[in-house]
Amino acid sequence: MLRRSICQFYKNCQEAISDIPSGSSIAVGGFGTSGVPENLLKALSKKPVSGLKFMSIDCTIDNYGIDWVLKNKQISHLTVSFVGDSQNFQKQFFDGTLSVDFTPMGTLVEKFRTGGAGIPAFYTKTGTKTPYVSGLPKRYKPGGLEVAEYSLPKDTKMFNNREYILEPSLNADFAFIKAWKGDKLGNLVFKGNSQNSNPDVAKCAKIAIAEVEELVEPGEIDPKHVHLPGVYVDRIVNPPVYIKPILHLKHKSDFEVSAAENLILTRAAKEIKSGMIVNLGVGLPVFLQKYLQDKNIILQSENGLLGVGDYPEPGQEDPDLINPAKETITMNPGAALFESSESFAMIRGSHIDVSILGALQVSLNCDIASWMIPGKLIRGMGGAMDLVGSDSRKIVTMVHSFKDQSKIVEKCSYPLTGTNISMLITELGVFENREGKLTLIELMPGVDLELIQAKTKCKFETCSSLKSVGQT
Repeated sequence: MLRRSICQFYKNCQEAISDIPSGSSIAVGGFGTSGVPENLLKALSKKPVSGLKFMSIDCTIDNYGIDWVLKNKQISHLTVSFVGDSQNFQKQFFDGTLSVDFTPMGTLVEKFRTGGAGIPAFYTKTGTKTPYVSGLPKRYKPGGLEVAEYSLPKDTKMFNNREYILEPSLNADFAFIKAWKGDKLGNLVFKGNSQNSNPDVAKCAKIAIAEVEELVEPGEIDPKHVHLPGVYVDRIVNPPVYIKPILHLKHKSDFEVSAAENLILTRAAKEIKSGMIVNLGVGLPVFLQKYLQDKNIILQSENGLLGVGDYPEPGQEDPDLINPAKETITMNPGAALFESSESFAMIRGSHIDVSILGALQVSLNCDIASWMIPGKLIRGMGGAMDLVGSDSRKIVTMVHSFKDQSKIVEKCSYPLTGTNISMLITELGVFENREGKLTLIELMPGVDLELIQAKTKCKFETCSSLKSVGQT
């Protein structure tokens, strides 16, 4: 299979993928429903091939995109970061018919980028001191109660007295990507933050196939506006129809949280100061933007946007402009758009001041677990493991209990996302990391120490100057 030197135009997706054999490795762009090469994936789902090895940051959507191929059981192995509530994924993984390499989102897009750049491997601090190093479940035995195979342990090395993981780069036989506009030389332009992993995915493949909403002649795209040069694109196709669904349609007036969540978010907003650059994680943290009134705060989204705005007005929603929760958003004046590898370079390189995250559990040693309940639910670590592994200040926002079970535990029973969080805020109190110990520093209004001790079920440190939120 030889790479063409100049991009070739194909009449339809069936022709563009006609030579893909069973057993091929395919890297796929897209995040949520934004930038998903839906027509190429639909064509592949109708092609009699199997044993495919897919690589994608995201396969969360039922009855769309990768799920069309997954439900046909054409995929034997998946390298992925986030799977959300994908029913076909959960069933096949726990049935033992699908093997999976879970990979932090920032690490995965960097694997694509370095694979395309001819770099065989790189070191990163993302995932250290977690089971990601020692080995995660890769395949279950039928029934999903017993692990049949674990991923191989990672090699580590110390740099500047800190542990780093050696990550091999990734290459693929084919890449499926999607752009808004392209010319017949393969130069591509992306709309909104639909770049996400698409440029990185294209670069790592022997044959990159792009589908575009609009195809133009060479010269019709201003060279300054090209996001991905044609040297990385081998085949281009212009399908006549796009579904482009919106997964979570949110409007400016669509905002509702519980009384407990309101307490958490109100207190968390006080930790965000003017001039900060902040990342808001999936779940409760995304609502925090409604509590930030200072115009001099910039919100960063790991799917390729600096300057996240509010939810749009009705009629102004754009399927190519979403936040990490796959909700429709707007951009603030001065916003910038880029690919996912650039976004995680900001995170790994300590250019983000504060990261706000959700969690399933937080331990007394300030560890966090947020992405997996073994044998029951796997959402994938997404970008959380990258955020926790960064040098930004890490604040966890979560309700104190779930079904009367405290989410603050002596030791996390779920696989760790990371260690050394900075602060935890629940509807009952505020805890701070003091010398590696979770220490209660504030009580929420109407809460006394006895109540929070009764609800926590494990002994925690308490500061000598304990006060209620709002007291000076």
